[in-house]
Amino acid sequence: MSTPPAIRIDNLVKEYASPGPGEPPKLALKGVSFDVPQGGIFGLLGPNGAGKSTLINILAGLVTKTEGSAEIWGFDIGENPRNAKRSIGIVPQEIVFDPFFTPFEVLENQGGFYGIPKSERRSEELLRAVHLWDKRDAYARTLSGGMKRRLLIAKAMVHSPPILVLDEPTAGVDVELRRQLWELVNELNAEGVTVVLTTHYLEEAEQLCDRIAIINHGELIAEKPTRELVGMAREKVVAVTVDKDLGGPIMEEAFVRAEVVQPRKLEITYDRDKASAGQVLSIVQSHGYAIEDVTTREADLEDVFVQLTGSG
Repeated sequence: MSTPPAIRIDNLVKEYASPGPGEPPKLALKGVSFDVPQGGIFGLLGPNGAGKSTLINILAGLVTKTEGSAEIWGFDIGENPRNAKRSIGIVPQEIVFDPFFTPFEVLENQGGFYGIPKSERRSEELLRAVHLWDKRDAYARTLSGGMKRRLLIAKAMVHSPPILVLDEPTAGVDVELRRQLWELVNELNAEGVTVVLTTHYLEEAEQLCDRIAIINHGELIAEKPTRELVGMAREKVVAVTVDKDLGGPIMEEAFVRAEVVQPRKLEITYDRDKASAGQVLSIVQSHGYAIEDVTTREADLEDVFVQLTGSG
């Protein structure tokens, strides 16, 4: 028997009322379906306004779906909302907790909301896990931005959910803090927590996620293992250094773009379905240039994202 998915989303539709007279209703989700496997780190990507936050808010119970179904850890969010909510922890984009409570009080209160007896609460363990034990008695408002982010992760894990959803956790944070957050996420994942991540940083999605879904205009446009998704990129870049100054970019039918980046260096983007690197070099030579150096760049997730969503 195969392992059931951590999250199952089937034909999920969300329609918002018409914004004004004579205007059609807004479809935020247009029949989205995919499964999030247990035990991995799953990326949910898409441009602003694509429907990612709507989807997460439906899973969190903050937005009511119009059609379709969603299951969290086997519990239908409509038929069994209490167990569905207990199976998921959501870390929102916004920093939300009472600034006049200490981190320890924030976690104790959250445990109380979930009905966890005092003897079974994990406040100390969680504060140590997110490296905030030394700040347990400080007012939350005095914490740095990075500490507040880590406190939000601890708050989402108070009821020991098997699934953790992080909505843009590294938006607006510095490089060092991003590294610390990802170390923490990888530690939680290694302990068996299924992680769902939305991010605008495609490089970190490529490094962290083993599977990725891309949503655009409320529709699912791709959902594959990360390596397979990166392999979909048709475009490849080759930088060619030639023996004399270039009179201008060389444009041929096989090229997508050609740009002179230095007097003797040309960057050519080509469709690998239509040409090979060898053919690209032959074309450059046919224009009277001798090639002195060549470097190529493999496609990455950003190339695929732009290709699929049409966004720069």
